[in-house]
Amino acid sequence: MYATMRIILVCAAVVLQFGLGLRPLLTQGHASRGLAVAAFVVLAAVTAVCCGWVVRRKPLPVALVAVAAPVVVAASFCATAAVAPDQRFQTPDWSFGLVGWHLLVLLLDRAGVLVAVLAAHLVASTGLFLAAGVPERAAFGAAGAAAFGALAVQLAVVVVTRVLHRQSHEAAAEAEERDRSVTRMLAARQGDRDLHSLFAGRLGATLPLLAGLADGALDPRDAATQRRCALAATQLRRLFAENDDVPDPLVHEVAACVDAAERRGMDVSFAVSGVPVPVPPQVRRELTGPVITALSAARSRARVSVLRTAEEVRIAVVADARDEVVTVPTGRVAVECGVHGEYLRLEARWRTRQG
Repeated sequence: MYATMRIILVCAAVVLQFGLGLRPLLTQGHASRGLAVAAFVVLAAVTAVCCGWVVRRKPLPVALVAVAAPVVVAASFCATAAVAPDQRFQTPDWSFGLVGWHLLVLLLDRAGVLVAVLAAHLVASTGLFLAAGVPERAAFGAAGAAAFGALAVQLAVVVVTRVLHRQSHEAAAEAEERDRSVTRMLAARQGDRDLHSLFAGRLGATLPLLAGLADGALDPRDAATQRRCALAATQLRRLFAENDDVPDPLVHEVAACVDAAERRGMDVSFAVSGVPVPVPPQVRRELTGPVITALSAARSRARVSVLRTAEEVRIAVVADARDEVVTVPTGRVAVECGVHGEYLRLEARWRTRQG
């Protein structure tokens, strides 16, 4: 908003300086014209320098503003001093109203400083006007009207600019919030679709087992069938837990696997250490997959431990299973598995900082 207004203000300053200030300058007396011409050139030079940033819609450097603002005020004061005392605040005093437009270009986004500088310039100009003697009532009224007219328009520009800037900022904030809402909604829909796909895939994998049990092709008393049933039940239990809104999803999902094992009559000890760390859903599935397999292979006892650090997340399972379970390696989760006597030891690791 400020960039657009500065372009308008630069154009206004150029038009006013050359359209309304050049003729009074040329008709000014030779005795004081040199000082007025120097002030005119300085004001034009400041406008030309500012154009380098304004046309590129970039904010003016602080150093430029700090130097140019006092320069344009001093130039205006010199131009006013070159005018006859009885002509100040009138048409020959072309710099009084003009300097406000230059200050608007420089200090548009610093409203407090702008108002202070305009007030200081008005006080200095009024002091110079009164230093020549007490003016007549008509001259004093004309000077007041000229000062009020010039400053009122310039302050109105400041107010309008700040209102438009606030409105554009609010509109941008609302648009950003709408974009965030749409993104959250799309992410939620995608999550629902992914979850439905997972449920469908898991149920599809379970259907042959249920069909085998229903038509008698599978014997419920067979150890392999019982292990398949335990595996399917634990996978579904973990899948249901994945959709829960909890502070620590990983521990919640591992606890669901432990609960499913305990419901089969197993004695399972569960330990957690370390503070929670964010783990993506896909990584949680890869971490808990081997755990589910190990718990399903256990006969009566198991110990599950979760260790979290800033660099790594580990889930270890020790179960009374003689057979080594089959795990599918992934690029993100490393799995180590081995049989030691009557016990199976399995560990899944995920490094939080890949490198």
